[in-house]
Formats: sequence, C-alpha cells, structure tokens
Amino acid sequence: MTVTVSPSVVRQTEGWLIRRGMPVLIADYSFASHILPRMVPFLALVSVTGLLWPLRDEVSPVGRFVAVLVVLVGGVVAGILLNRFRLLPTFPRRAVILVLVAYGAMPLLIPLLDLAVSSTVASPDVGAGEITEGRTGFVGAVVGFSLIFVALFEVARLTTLFGVLPLLARSVRNAWQDLRNTLRLQSRALPMLLFVTLFFFFTGELWQAMNRMTWWRLVAVLALFVGVTVLAAAGRLREDIGKVEQDLRVPRLKKACEGTPLDGVPVDALASDGALRPPPLTDRQINSLLVMLASRQLVQAIVVGLWLFAFFVVLGLIVVDPATAEQWIGEPPRPLAAFPDIPAALPRNAALLAGFGSMYFAVTSMFDTENRRRFFTPILEEVERTLAVRAVYLAARDRQRD
Repeated sequence: MTVTVSPSVVRQTEGWLIRRGMPVLIADYSFASHILPRMVPFLALVSVTGLLWPLRDEVSPVGRFVAVLVVLVGGVVAGILLNRFRLLPTFPRRAVILVLVAYGAMPLLIPLLDLAVSSTVASPDVGAGEITEGRTGFVGAVVGFSLIFVALFEVARLTTLFGVLPLLARSVRNAWQDLRNTLRLQSRALPMLLFVTLFFFFTGELWQAMNRMTWWRLVAVLALFVGVTVLAAAGRLREDIGKVEQDLRVPRLKKACEGTPLDGVPVDALASDGALRPPPLTDRQINSLLVMLASRQLVQAIVVGLWLFAFFVVLGLIVVDPATAEQWIGEPPRPLAAFPDIPAALPRNAALLAGFGSMYFAVTSMFDTENRRRFFTPILEEVERTLAVRAVYLAARDRQRD
C-alpha cells in the first residue's frame, strides 16, 4: 500500500524540531535554506544599530536610548513574527550573496558616515600630521567594526545552528517545572549533597580563602564546575546515542509521535519491516544533542544549587557570628558591601559549595545507578523521543505529496 503524507505535516514537524532546540535534525538543513533566513532579523538589527553610531554626538542621551530601544524591540518582534507565521524564505544563491555583501559592507559604511556626520573629513588647511592621524583613526575604526560584526555574525550563526534560543526557552520552562516539583527533587538530592558538602562549610581554611577571593575569581571557579558538568554529560550521552538509534520499532515510534504533528501518520506503513532505519547522525547533529542534554542537565543542577546556596546562607547567619568568622579567618573579616554586618566570605562560601554540590549532583545523576534512574533517565528519554520523531519525520518526508 502506497502511503503519502501531507507537506504541511512535514513542515509542522520541522517547526516542532526547531521549538525543541533541534533544528539540525531537519533534512537538508543548510546555511542558505534554514540558517541565514533566520539570522536576517538579527543581522538587520545589528546593521541598523551600527548605522546609529555616527549620530551619537547629534542626539541626546535619551534620544540615543529611545532609538536603540526601538531598533531592539523592532528586531525582536520581526524575528518572532517571521518564525511564528513561518514567513522565512529559502534564499537563492543571489539573495545569500546580497545579504552577506550588505552586512559585510557595514564596517566600512559606518566609519564613512561617521566622518561625514562629524565633519572630520580632511580639508586643505589641515596639516599633514592631522591627516595621517585621521587616516589612522579611520582604519582603526574599520578594523574595530569588522571584528565586532564578524564576532556577532558568528555568534548568530552558532546560536541559530544549534537552536540555542529555543533551548533556553525550554530550559526556563523546565526550571519552572522543577521549582514547582522542587520538594520532591530536593528531598532526594539535598540529603546526599549536604552529606558531601556540610563538613567543608566549617573549615577555617575555606573561610580564609573566600575572604581573600574576589567575586570574579569565584565566577571563574563556578564556570570551571560548569565545564566539568558539560564534559561529563557529553561523554555519557555519546555512549547512549548508539543505543537509542538501535531501538526504532513501530510501537516505540508511535508512542514518541503522540502529541506531535506526526500523530496519526501511519507509522506501520512507513516501517514495512517493523522498524525504521534512518541515516546515522552526523557529528553536527550529535553535538546539537549534547547541547540539548547539557542545557537540561545544567538547569536541573542550577535549581538544586540555588537551594544549597540558600541553605548555607541561612546556616551561616545562624551559626557563624562575627567573632567566630574572625577566629576562622584569622583577621577581621571583610564586610559585605550591602550588609556590613555580614562577612563577605559567607555568600562566597555558600556559592562555592553550592556550585560544587550542583556539579556533584549532575555527575552522579548520570553515572550512579539509582540517581541516574531518578534524575538523568527522564532527560535521556526526551532525547530518545526526539530521535524517534526524527526517524518518522525522515520517512514521512520521503512519502509526502507534491
């Protein structure tokens, strides 16, 4: 029996993949067909904002703020509407070249307009030294704007390629869900984490280090914890992806498609031999799955870390008085700027232990059997469902009607 699938179902499934932060799973996902069209609102936003730069001395601070705000809001609204109503076109080669040339010309156009607006173009009565200085400043401005525009372009490309914004939106929703279910989450996670971290809270050497440590260095330490968590998640997921791809039988595929645009598609007919065998994942798709998993795992760890931080702050306010803090530190503790009666080492200590506890929670939830079943398995099941939907989507795309 010949099975045909409506093209609208295929397009809606592609939108479903984008909303889940997995646009790289779309078939024929390329720079011209999917990435650049979604980048255009942001590139236009950057270009218009750059063109306002020559007017910085001609407009009041309030006017500059209003102009930039209007441009920002307009760009965001345009991007949302284009994605919402699926008005993003597939760019032909000429359109791609036109967009790239127009964007690439901005680092040269902006300094030229700056010279014209600020009347700094060299005149006959200007000395040779001033002319040389003006040319040097112009070249420096072109180089500076070029670096900025290239960096913003690359950030936009990577953000669009890996669906970072949809992933962040889903992470926020998941964080809210974790907060709503936080009693269940914390009742299982906090006892284990307090057993690991509580002893260090009463260590004098740690209080001495936190009294001297700046907030920037503490942020660097927390970023290191995040890096370890991401690496652990990446290594574990690479082991599990192969297992996920091997189980694409019809019952599993039907269950995965429930609540998606593919719900109701005859999966039995698409998988005539009882299973689907989609093309293997590319390295780029695997990396996108790693980003998806890491973001979800980090959000869950952050929720746990926030409760750990609050616990240690409250514990310190109750237990550690100024005399005790001075005895542990060996000198009068540095006060917290906003609250002079509280030593600055207290929130830093709490933040460090919360960061360590979050990393410990994230890593053990992936490798320890019991913790993996409770905390990591639901995240992995989300990845498995996405890959199952991808298999049905690719099969349906091959059977779509003209």
